Amino acid sequence: MSQLYLLRHGQTEFNLKHLVQGRCDAPLTELGIAQAHAAARWLIEQHVRFDRLCTSPLGRAKATLGLVRADLADAGVTDLPEIEPVDGLMERSYGPFEGGPAADVPCELWDPGEALVPYGGEGSAALRERMVATLTDIMERAGDDAAVLATSHGSATLQFKKAWEHLARCPQDVPLGNCCILVYTYDREHRAFINQAIVNPQL
Repeated sequence: MSQLYLLRHGQTEFNLKHLVQGRCDAPLTELGIAQAHAAARWLIEQHVRFDRLCTSPLGRAKATLGLVRADLADAGVTDLPEIEPVDGLMERSYGPFEGGPAADVPCELWDPGEALVPYGGEGSAALRERMVATLTDIMERAGDDAAVLATSHGSATLQFKKAWEHLARCPQDVPLGNCCILVYTYDREHRAFINQAIVNPQL
């Protein structure tokens, strides 16, 4: 079966300040950079040869995957593909709350259901559908027995995880920390994702 490694981006200035990011952006902190290096070390230990490297086009995700790719190359991993920005891996929009304090959002930040829709934000059902469609397309295009590394965001990653919890083969009540890695096998026949592990690499 093919494998998907879904990576959340490293800590950003907005994470540190408890500000809403969504479609707006903030640079990685020093800790965020260290987290990306830790994720790369874990991936190197798995001896994975990636066929595709995909990322949300937002800067924090691109920067995280760029650091990981550089570390893989420095470790001697050959034939690394170029990084592909994929719009469907973007974080949800939080509408007018973006850039403001997380405490001002009138609902749960990562799993607000449809409460953001009246404000012009993206609901959880639409986000889940988008993430599933995007990652299914990525895996289908990658071919049989492929390995894909994709970088996305907290709420987007959570919604994708929730879509496949019924098939998971590992505990699901695991924190999705910055630079966590969700490991899936992809069943091409049934177009289904089976979560095998959720890893929060140690610094």
